[in-house]
Amino acid sequence: MDLVSNLGLGLSTALSLNNLFYCFIGAFVGTLIGVLPGLGPVATIAMLLPLTFGLEPVTALIMLAGIFYGAQYGSSTTAILLNLPGEASSVVTALDGYKMARQGRAGAALATAALGSFFAGTVATLVIATMGPPLASVALKFGPAEYFSLMVLGLIASVAIASGSVVKALAMIVLGVMLGLIGQDMYTSVARLTFGNQNLLDGIEFVAIAMGLFGLAEICLNLENEAERKGSVSKVGSLLLSRKDIKSIAMPILRGTGVGSLLGILPGGGATIGAFSAYVLEKRLSRTPERFGNGAIEGVAAPESANNAGAQTSFIPLLTLGIPANATMAMMVGALILHGVTPGPNIIATEPVLFWGLIASMWVGNVMLVILNLPMIGIWVRLLTVPYRMLFPLIIALCCVGVYTVSNSTFDVLVMMLCGAIGYILMKLGCEPTPLLLGLVLGPMLEENLRRAMLTGRGDPTVFLTRPISATLLAIAAVCLIAMIVPAVRKTREVAFEE
Repeated sequence: MDLVSNLGLGLSTALSLNNLFYCFIGAFVGTLIGVLPGLGPVATIAMLLPLTFGLEPVTALIMLAGIFYGAQYGSSTTAILLNLPGEASSVVTALDGYKMARQGRAGAALATAALGSFFAGTVATLVIATMGPPLASVALKFGPAEYFSLMVLGLIASVAIASGSVVKALAMIVLGVMLGLIGQDMYTSVARLTFGNQNLLDGIEFVAIAMGLFGLAEICLNLENEAERKGSVSKVGSLLLSRKDIKSIAMPILRGTGVGSLLGILPGGGATIGAFSAYVLEKRLSRTPERFGNGAIEGVAAPESANNAGAQTSFIPLLTLGIPANATMAMMVGALILHGVTPGPNIIATEPVLFWGLIASMWVGNVMLVILNLPMIGIWVRLLTVPYRMLFPLIIALCCVGVYTVSNSTFDVLVMMLCGAIGYILMKLGCEPTPLLLGLVLGPMLEENLRRAMLTGRGDPTVFLTRPISATLLAIAAVCLIAMIVPAVRKTREVAFEE
């Protein structure tokens, strides 16, 4: 009965006119940026974050969450019609979806993507509602030592699934943690790493770094590859699925939803890994694996279900443990903190309207996305004819205005530009900025829990090993790190990402 009453509270919150409006705005903007390759939900949330300051926390989170899972929907449209995935999670969808479009079955592929995403989103919402409170109650037993170990595990896990060099990913995490330590010491108020600059006493603005790394840097990369944006629009055709199609996609949707829901919970996991894993699973289970890559409808159903389920279940570690599972969730942590809400296990007890309202809004948002995506496919595709040279100045202007709005500081705008240049160089060197952002978010919390654990343990570092939960988490982190360092395992990992 508690679950039913809590969901009732969430629905009453999500269905208020104000929250419905902002949920629609989030879903619409998410679909838009999913359709337009190159921008992505992280940069968009970073740009729109300052605009949410005047909103209630639950309203702001509903809109930002809609942008995130809306992008998963929108990116499938161009992946199928133009072979241009708007998001990394839709790369797999393009393998068979675009072939179906070339065969005159674009409508069936789009309908499959919409149905799979809606079903997965509904199941993921129920998973969050049922798993969230038990996980939060377990997390309430965590002390500083356990939280420190959990954050170490989260950072190591994000390295484990990052593509490219392990050393580069670890370096990005260390750099992110160091950037998070800039400012005044939390206990002594002594300035650290400020080099005498008064603007750095309060630390580097999170939004400025995020916009630079994911907004300006992406724009620079996209300007290099503008020619790759052009493609031929396929005819959509009928959106109706035959009985054979429905029978073919039923089990892939179920399996994709399960895989995506599970991998979305893991730190560093989420929509992209879930989509790849679901596709590989379906190909291995199929009696005719040679069909995959040549227009198999199962190759659309499984990854589309997995990426939407993974996008939504990635909210579980954020809402119950205060640990972001990916870069977008790191942005959500920043949004919660900016609105005066402390992410973690107490959020269910202290902010029940926010917790249950956000969960209920995910289902409402999924309904909106089905309505948005199928009838408006023609409009979304026409957006791709807009020259990128007309889009990127507008994006840069929005970034500058957004950063300046946060603290009315031109210094933050300069920081954003510097981070954009650094982010572009890092990407060209093969260094992903996502681990850096996770390190930036978790760095201050990592330091705080480390120092609190050492204070309660009276300076004894073995406090992290004598507490069973903390020791277990550190052991898992050590196993993950060793597995990445072993040459044979590392080679297998790099070959898998190349494939």
